[in-house]
Amino acid sequence: MIFDVTEATFEQDVIERSRTIPVVVDFWAEWCAPCRQLGPLLEDGATAREGRVALARLDTDSNPGISQAFGIQGIPAVKAFRDGAVVEEFVGAQPRPQVERFFDSLVPSEADLLVAAGDEASLRRALELAPSRADAILPLARVLHARGEDDEASELLSRAPGDFGASGLAARIALERSGTPDLTDAFAALDAGEDERALDLLIAAMPGADGARDEIRKVVVGLLAELGVEHPLAREGRRRLAAALY
Repeated sequence: MIFDVTEATFEQDVIERSRTIPVVVDFWAEWCAPCRQLGPLLEDGATAREGRVALARLDTDSNPGISQAFGIQGIPAVKAFRDGAVVEEFVGAQPRPQVERFFDSLVPSEADLLVAAGDEASLRRALELAPSRADAILPLARVLHARGEDDEASELLSRAPGDFGASGLAARIALERSGTPDLTDAFAALDAGEDERALDLLIAAMPGADGARDEIRKVVVGLLAELGVEHPLAREGRRRLAAALY
């Protein structure tokens, strides 16, 4: 939904409508060249999220009262309203990726919704839309690994090289394939959600692991990343991992 708004219609078309869906307001003027650059990007963002966000265009020259009320000092200025208040904003022309992130902060993208659903079909569709999303790659790879489809899981994981969880699962697959050292009990504990026991067994295996130490380290780092930096077990685990390595 894209429409023009004036001082007479602002209350109803922006403030009240924002209680139902987010409303992005583009403060612009005809003479403003950056406004003409930004406008189509905003329209694309709103059109791609039809029904979940509205875009209102307000000519600041024709509506100085509203511009003054919201402290507009430079244009283009973009403000997003939700529940009658400004929740996000930026000033100046922005590149398309930044505009897309702005809209994504207001409403989830189709890929976001698919990742949240979490089933295999949804995760596969999310990766069709966004092939490098680690938050879709890792859970799908886990599903495949659980079914024994490790070749496809490994290919997926290679598409998320900077993700600790993905690196950890890839290392686990490599360790399971080699069978040396025997980490069956550690991986069984990991699958059962027994994180502390899994951590104990993995770290205990490191001194005699020879060439497999780095792969075990990646599995441990992946587990610690999943726990989160503030988790007590993660804090202790980082200390113990450092001691085992050095």
